Amino acid sequence: MATLVSFHAHPDDECIACGGVLRKAHEEGHRVVLVVATRGELGEVPDGFLDDGEELWQRRVVETHAAADILGVDRVEFLGYTDSGMMGEPTNDRPGTFWTADVEEAAAKLAAILREENADVLTVYDDHGGYGHPDHIQVHRVGMRAAELAGTEKVFQATINRDRAIAGQREFADRAGVEMPEFPPDFGTPESVITCSVDVTAYTGHKRKAMRAHASQISEQSFFLAMPDDAFTFAFGTEWFIRAGQGPGITETDLMA
Repeated sequence: MATLVSFHAHPDDECIACGGVLRKAHEEGHRVVLVVATRGELGEVPDGFLDDGEELWQRRVVETHAAADILGVDRVEFLGYTDSGMMGEPTNDRPGTFWTADVEEAAAKLAAILREENADVLTVYDDHGGYGHPDHIQVHRVGMRAAELAGTEKVFQATINRDRAIAGQREFADRAGVEMPEFPPDFGTPESVITCSVDVTAYTGHKRKAMRAHASQISEQSFFLAMPDDAFTFAFGTEWFIRAGQGPGITETDLMA
């Protein structure tokens, strides 16, 4: 049995980016640990969604634990920073946000968990956070440094296959019956840069169920849940990573190998 630690910025990121590899590791008998930098305080919910006196972060913590159970996670930890909001928002610079966190200090917190778990594998994000979100970029910076501090050698940077995403948008947009998102210029990574692809089609049901557990952020009308099964499998049935020293091209297909 090995230990996989998966580091994410906000609740719900884990099921979208790495839900398949988390469930796959669990079913293969490995220990799975989820670490989340923030509690997603700046998410948006419709009026009346929360109970009287309930804060959004409280609901999102509950949702994270529910999704983690679905994905086979053994331990959930929050680092205690607050959501920074989208790049360029005034919220980026508020005290206590993850974006303003000292990288060494935050990395030390994560490294302590890596050492405690004797982690064999760590997942973070690519250097631009997949699509430029400040907290996602900070996950890369903090996670890579934490791996250095803890001596965790296998670090996989979760990314988005830009080429496949664009092809899928063209193929499914017209017949999906839902509005597909527009991709920003810095969305994803060219497939030529990716070094690892993991087939998680066997776990897309778990991914979709985990997304539903994050009901405050992922509604039934969202493209995540409204798209037909074949489109969902195309979009989320493979998870993509970059690992330094691998490639060129895709040379790995299993994080836990």
